[in-house]
Amino acid sequence: MTPTLVREHLSHAGPVPPGVNPCARARDWSEIQERMLVPLYEAVHERLDVGPATRLLGLRCGSGLALLMASSRGAAVTGVDSCRELLALARERLAPDAAPGTRARTRPDPGGGGGTRLVEDLDLPGEAAGARAPAYTLMTVFEPIGCLAGDSEWLGGLLADALPLAAHGGAVVLAGWGPPERCATSSVLRVATKLADPLRSPGSWRPARRDDLEEVAQRAGLRPDGSGRVACPFGYADVDSAVRGLLSTGLFDAAIAATDGKQVDKELAEALHPYRRADGTVWMPNVFRYLIARVP
Repeated sequence: MTPTLVREHLSHAGPVPPGVNPCARARDWSEIQERMLVPLYEAVHERLDVGPATRLLGLRCGSGLALLMASSRGAAVTGVDSCRELLALARERLAPDAAPGTRARTRPDPGGGGGTRLVEDLDLPGEAAGARAPAYTLMTVFEPIGCLAGDSEWLGGLLADALPLAAHGGAVVLAGWGPPERCATSSVLRVATKLADPLRSPGSWRPARRDDLEEVAQRAGLRPDGSGRVACPFGYADVDSAVRGLLSTGLFDAAIAATDGKQVDKELAEALHPYRRADGTVWMPNVFRYLIARVP
């Protein structure tokens, strides 16, 4: 199968704040931050035996690292995201030179996404000829929820559009932050709440709750079928890399919009000070959760 990268809903975190370079941010995510979740990707792929029999739809696929890892195991992969800049990087990763035997293309949604746009925009094999494309056996949402107010509602809307493409009995994997006491980064994320204007921001930081993922699955009509926890430490070469990596997540956008980028950079660097090692590197242990649910 040819991987298809198309544009989907606008991010739940809102548009990129004025003054932020979206290309630079996408590159920071791809080069600095995305690799922090590799243990999560690996654990899910191994547990679900991702391989040649897998047809995977990656929702909020980012710059495509998890797709590339699944493709290297033989899976047929399709990725969906709202960010053109991230999709351009995903295309680079999934191009023939990077992954022999695969191709990738983008078909942006000029209307900006929303509603059933996901179903309308997915370029599925056989669709043009009027044939029904094979259903996806696995859907993943590796973008962790559980730290922004309202992010579970965003995820529920995304699943409502995507689930008609899933096979009966297919797996849906949701990811979230672990308990705040086991996530050192939680203390740093509080900077976002301190600086954001709660009356204008689309979402403010909150501690992850134990049943965040289960509640989303229940509302979507999915049947829980197992879960797990994975250590995903955030490690950076220096404070500057840590600031750039964390900003690339979009979790500080409300704070940037309410104050300015320099103020957020300054306070974020100060919050990282307890996690700076003698050699200048930054290390924050974290635990992430994943939930496996089944399509009825």
